[in-house]
Amino acid sequence: EVLALLVLVSPLLRGLALHLHSAVTGSYVPGTHSIAFVNCLNEQIAKDIARAIMDKKLAAYVNILPKSSALYFWKGQLEESTEILLLVKTRTSKIGELSNYVRSIHPFEIPEIISLPIDQGNPLYLKWIEENVPRD
Repeated sequence: EVLALLVLVSPLLRGLALHLHSAVTGSYVPGTHSIAFVNCLNEQIAKDIARAIMDKKLAAYVNILPKSSALYFWKGQLEESTEILLLVKTRTSKIGELSNYVRSIHPFEIPEIISLPIDQGNPLYLKWIEENVPRD
């Protein structure tokens, strides 16, 4: 009942209530962590951005996926290129800061920075993400 009341009172308290619920029950709250996708022009840019993200402690883990083909519309024209994709594992609460930071260092005019919440996973891995990305 107290948890339900806290959820209704305030979004800030809702976050606290979910965290307390997770701590008490030992269960993972879906969406607490996210995977962000960031596209990069080449492997060097990908490595530089990945390292910068890690240096700022905005993620616990970044995969650098190999070159893939991409088709997209840019300024009204269909374009084709290759790109490197970063998979960034972090706290959902860090996505805004991560997005702002990547936009500030990324060479693309409009870099792809999108995220998906992690619904479930290995509890030990999810706890490890939490331990390696400082709270806000």
